[in-house]
Amino acid sequence: MAGGPGGLVVIDSTVPVRVARPSRDLAAAERFYVDGLGLAVLWRTTERMPGEHDLLMVGPPGAAWHFELTHDPEQPLEPTPTVDDLFVVYLGKPADESLIDRLVAAGGTRVPAHNPYWDEHGVTITDPDGYRLVLCSRTWA
Repeated sequence: MAGGPGGLVVIDSTVPVRVARPSRDLAAAERFYVDGLGLAVLWRTTERMPGEHDLLMVGPPGAAWHFELTHDPEQPLEPTPTVDDLFVVYLGKPADESLIDRLVAAGGTRVPAHNPYWDEHGVTITDPDGYRLVLCSRTWA
């Protein structure tokens, strides 16, 4: 298996990966990613301990990856997504309109992609914090 410099493989397909980002409103993020996209809540905490963040972790049960959405009630961060901050899901077929409608009903907004490639091969929807989800019709080989 090819890897980085010297052929070293640091991360293989079984290593758990967490992508974390701030959220203004974890309940709104949960509606979008769980009710809209169909991910599961893997963990949540709102312990209200000084210095602790509220957390919502979502993803497919048993997968080697998940999203961690954070909110610091003492010092909230304003999410600062750009048009190229993408979460791409490779569906292998065009997204069902019912899925798109569910995501919009759950707080998303369908938008044109910044990169026309994603409009050609999918649909782009912003989540309630402005981050972009791409439902790609292609597969990842």
